[in-house]
Amino acid sequence: MFNDQIGKQSNKVKNAVERGAVKKFAEAIGDLHPIYFDEDTGRLSRYRNNIAPPTFPRVFDYGTIEGLNLPNKGLIHGEQTFHFSRPLVVGEVVYCYSKVKNYFEKKGNFGQMGFLVLESFGEDESGNVIFSSTSTIVISEAVRKVLVK
Repeated sequence: MFNDQIGKQSNKVKNAVERGAVKKFAEAIGDLHPIYFDEDTGRLSRYRNNIAPPTFPRVFDYGTIEGLNLPNKGLIHGEQTFHFSRPLVVGEVVYCYSKVKNYFEKKGNFGQMGFLVLESFGEDESGNVIFSSTSTIVISEAVRKVLVK
């Protein structure tokens, strides 16, 4: 169903690691470590600033992959992993993009399921990769039927 999308990627999108967004995210996930929002703790840390929680890149805009038309509802978030070369620092700019890494199908208890694997990246202004993530989107048979129409 999405085999023709493998290898396609979005354009890079500029994102900011904003102090208020980091604080709200940390509160939302229930991780109130002061390294995320207390300015004195950040300044005295080895990073010399506050950092974002490891799953914060979930909120970034990764652009649009042309031709990858997924519905707004009915998809299942299968799994996601993150790999960092260093933490995200409050106040920095990150350029993010995604690409389709793989697509495969399996027969399950609920019919034919599709598995779309996306790889996403965040780079600094010099083009150095700060983080990458791999996520799997599960496409149920009901959603697949809607997409085929």
